[in-house]
Amino acid sequence: MERVTEQRLAQLQATPLEHEVVVWGPTGSDLVRVPAGTFRYGRPQDWVDLPEFWIGRTSVTNAEYARFLQVHPEYPVPFVKADWARPYNWDAHTRLYPSGLDNHPVTLVSWYDAVAYTEWAGARLPSDKEWEKAARGIDGRAYPWGCWELDRCNTYEAGIGATTPVGAYSPVGDSPYGCVDMAGNVWEWTATHDGLGLVVRGGSFVNERHQAACTFRDWDLPESGLRLYGFRIAVSSLEAAMG
Repeated sequence: MERVTEQRLAQLQATPLEHEVVVWGPTGSDLVRVPAGTFRYGRPQDWVDLPEFWIGRTSVTNAEYARFLQVHPEYPVPFVKADWARPYNWDAHTRLYPSGLDNHPVTLVSWYDAVAYTEWAGARLPSDKEWEKAARGIDGRAYPWGCWELDRCNTYEAGIGATTPVGAYSPVGDSPYGCVDMAGNVWEWTATHDGLGLVVRGGSFVNERHQAACTFRDWDLPESGLRLYGFRIAVSSLEAAMG
């Protein structure tokens, strides 16, 4: 495995990446390219090599999830019978999401719901390692934009206490590849099982900043569908997926 030298890392950090973006037909959402190569993963930082993949620029939104539900009228809408879920519950009769939240990340979705959506979309969930590379690039940064700074993501420190529209902190909070909200807003399901449950990444609007760091990992059972959980899609190869 070829590792990137410290000198090359400095050059990469000083040169903004040109973001490659395509519109993913089934969903109408943007995918960004993450090139093949090594990156610094986890704590302690190990060098890991990954092939090229494409990942959602944003978390899946309520409006995007609604398209999936329109095609599958038998599939239940996001709804949890609890007071804490009321601001995010969909109407079980009209099958509509809460007013004004069309561009907010869909929440109250379990891992099974996320997988069902990705299968409909001809995609998949990103792995834990893919998610981290898309969030931090190759240089081992602590947050998608670098070192911690206030007003670059929706965590507890922001004092909002609810989801924000996807991209509300763009471009200052973007990852090196142009992904938004990979720190804060909602936790995102991944395809990786760590022995206890499914790995979730990114932190949420109720979590403090250390839980929104690029290396922080948590997990939950696949049936959990909290107001803090969302997801984004990934594909391995545009050519294979489209052809």
